[in-house]
Amino acid sequence: MTPPPTAPDTPRDLVGIGIGPCNLSLAALAQPLAELDTAFYEQRPGFDWHPGLLLDGTTLQVPFLADLVTLVDPASRWTFLNHLKARDRLFPFYFAERFHIQRAEYDAYCRWVAANLPGLHFRHQVDAVRWNPEREVFEVDYTQLDADGEAEALGRTHTRNIVLGVGTEPHVPEPLRPLADAPGVPVVHAADYLGHRERLLAAEHITVVGSGQSGAEVFLDLLRHRPAGRERLTWIGRTEAFAPMEYSKLGLEHFTPDYTRYFHALAEPVRDQLVAAQWQLHKGIGADTLAAIHDELYRRTLDGGWPDAVLTPGVRVRTAGRLATTKVELHLEHIQQGTRTRLTTDAVVLATGYRERPLDRLLAGLDPYLRRDSSERPRVDEHFRLVLDPSVTGSVYVQNAERHTHGVGAPDLGLAAWRSATILNSLTGKETYPLPSRTAFTTFGLQPSEWVPSGRRPPEHLTPLVDGR
Repeated sequence: MTPPPTAPDTPRDLVGIGIGPCNLSLAALAQPLAELDTAFYEQRPGFDWHPGLLLDGTTLQVPFLADLVTLVDPASRWTFLNHLKARDRLFPFYFAERFHIQRAEYDAYCRWVAANLPGLHFRHQVDAVRWNPEREVFEVDYTQLDADGEAEALGRTHTRNIVLGVGTEPHVPEPLRPLADAPGVPVVHAADYLGHRERLLAAEHITVVGSGQSGAEVFLDLLRHRPAGRERLTWIGRTEAFAPMEYSKLGLEHFTPDYTRYFHALAEPVRDQLVAAQWQLHKGIGADTLAAIHDELYRRTLDGGWPDAVLTPGVRVRTAGRLATTKVELHLEHIQQGTRTRLTTDAVVLATGYRERPLDRLLAGLDPYLRRDSSERPRVDEHFRLVLDPSVTGSVYVQNAERHTHGVGAPDLGLAAWRSATILNSLTGKETYPLPSRTAFTTFGLQPSEWVPSGRRPPEHLTPLVDGR
């Protein structure tokens, strides 16, 4: 049910900034709650999920159950299965026996939800957020954009609560930024790969930088479209190996609410160490992708000889520059050997990942109220709320901006519905969406309070120590 229209100056219950998968999940779960008046704003013209990496055959690294709502409300009208039913594709999907769907299929599902869900406002760029202490509401200023992305009108809405879901942005390492920003030689981030694919394939020699899933997928796609014996491809990355992603059953329990709660309770220095050490949980390469790369390389040896492809892990780019007008020179260093060399190439694809979008500009008006940690990052409580001065009676929630406080599961699609439900439960002050008290077989930590379901006593053999005795 859609809430009745409100007067322009009447504060809403919740305003969402950004419409990616995380806030789309929240909007979908909020839609049937008649008591909530919500609106979500996005500067793009429509839902758009990594269009530059929607390569044929690439799949999500999470099962289809990790859609926007199923793991919280499988009876919701916004499930992936209901999307298939609406498109008369349920029986084909049933016979396809796919647990991991194609990335393009997930994008189509999210587009279907965005097209049918009320309260989403695309072409609305949020410019500023302020707290109005007299009215005890947030003021959200936005610019409405026309079809060309130009300013069309200015607006303001008032809300008691905000949720930030502005997502991540492509990361370009410092040595390569001048090249990526300059015209001419193709130096592109993997996020824009499909838009530059034909130009890249026409280059004599191509280098892929980055040893994660995106780098592997781009390298495989280039390899498949280059003639045998004349591949002229180089793939380098900083990690010690082209390593598989941790995908064991118990390893995946790091992406459960149980682990998220455990991680949040750890000391800040420990959390920072863990995030860096757990790269293989979320930055490794799918085993199927590694196998496909090896199969393609092996196929090219059947007539004798080796493919003209160099795959070297453990390498960082020290500096980079143009050579003449059509080539790029990369200055490389092998981290373990301590050796250095130069690589001349005609095109570069930067599969160098994503970083959380900075919130400082957007939240500049709230800066006096923000509480920060020792590294000047916003503190985030267990309900995904920014820790603000007690004088602020409203809440600002964050989605996929809390890896430093909630761990590697922050960007994981499998936790999106649970996080959205946690936010809605906090917002409504009741158990609007009942959530499981235990989600993992693994016990994280020795303190029973960290994992024992509420209302149950800890096992007798795990009695808490007093003063370490």
